[in-house]
Amino acid sequence: MSGPVAFSAAGGGKSAAGGRDVRPKLEHAYLELRTPPSGGSLTPGGPCGRIDFQFNPKELSLNKSASWKRTPAKGAKSAGPPEYQGPQPSKLTVEMFFDASDTQDTSVVKAVEELFACCVPTSETRQAQRSSPPWVVFHWGGITGFPGYVSQVQVKYTLFTTSGVPIRAVCQVTMEEISGETAGQNPTSGALAARRVHRLRSGDTLQALAWAEYGDPAAWRIIADVNGIDDPLRLAEGRELLLPSADELDTVAEAASYGSGTGRSDA
Repeated sequence: MSGPVAFSAAGGGKSAAGGRDVRPKLEHAYLELRTPPSGGSLTPGGPCGRIDFQFNPKELSLNKSASWKRTPAKGAKSAGPPEYQGPQPSKLTVEMFFDASDTQDTSVVKAVEELFACCVPTSETRQAQRSSPPWVVFHWGGITGFPGYVSQVQVKYTLFTTSGVPIRAVCQVTMEEISGETAGQNPTSGALAARRVHRLRSGDTLQALAWAEYGDPAAWRIIADVNGIDDPLRLAEGRELLLPSADELDTVAEAASYGSGTGRSDA
């Protein structure tokens, strides 16, 4: 069963020559901001920014819960058997530490303002009268979080300049999964987080990726929808793409079709 966060072995292990152990490349964590979709779709739009961690987190906190309903039986001394109502969205909490004690500038204040902005509707969605903050995806090397939204930002300033400017802050950022599962679904069918990350190399095409990943080159449209790609012929080398699991293909396709208001078409 896949979990709410996908883990891969990227960046670790052996060297290509001789199989010797090598020090893994340092990967900095970051929050990728995604454009909120329109029309009720569960597929996020293209990247619209990122917030880098100054220091990698010391720990990650994941929370997953289920809803149960217990109906009291009339005349009984004990409650009736519980009825499963379905899973609750996953929650991911990370700690972000910012420090500007060496420069004593306003970089910490600006970083905190970027986090707070994740709880405020973007100007584009306000103009379109469908107010929504940006969606976010947590990345850290081989770790990829679920598409979600920032539900809470808690900030504690711990160091100030003599003029009162905050130059050190500890932030607790909580993200909640966008995708919700209805009662009766397979527990893994709606796990948008169970996606592999592929870094584009020279010569890569969406059709080739779809064939290698799913054995179906026509599935390139799903990869394009998930990653907000409008022109599949213009792929930037080094860009990271989220690849849905094979079990998730139909779910993602149906969500994309629903959001666009059109039926699914075969390529």
